[in-house]
Amino acid sequence: MTENPRARRLADRIKVIVAQLLDTRIKDPRLGFVTVTDVRVTGDLQSASIFYTVYGSDEDRAGTAAALESAKGVIRSEVGKQTGVRLTPTIDFHLDAVPETAAHLTAALDEARRRDAELAALREGKTFAGEQDPYRKPHEDDAQEASAEGTEREDER
Repeated sequence: MTENPRARRLADRIKVIVAQLLDTRIKDPRLGFVTVTDVRVTGDLQSASIFYTVYGSDEDRAGTAAALESAKGVIRSEVGKQTGVRLTPTIDFHLDAVPETAAHLTAALDEARRRDAELAALREGKTFAGEQDPYRKPHEDDAQEASAEGTEREDER
């Protein structure tokens, strides 16, 4: 999606309006501790996707999704009143997967640190099986012979 400045401003305004509505006007008991994380509006300003997170269990998430779905009409009409756009965008709510992804990445990083620590403990006090630097390096005599051969070839040209 190309970044349309007008769509970005409208998305920011919708984010503020929805957050205020959830805090003050929507009094559904199923509504959990909700945070509006992002709003994306299409370039033609016809559709808005609202991303949210819910603090709590899966039951809290399901209850909050049902509460948001039932309050969608009130939220859309208030967005239309407060934004003043000719056509109020349709609203879709999406549960944001950022917290679960962050938790998964944190667990993976912790596992990598644990494995690195185990490897460092196994490496403690060990020595190399061969030489410390296994790569072949040209000796000084070989380097002088190669440079002498290179000058002879240049003379033949």
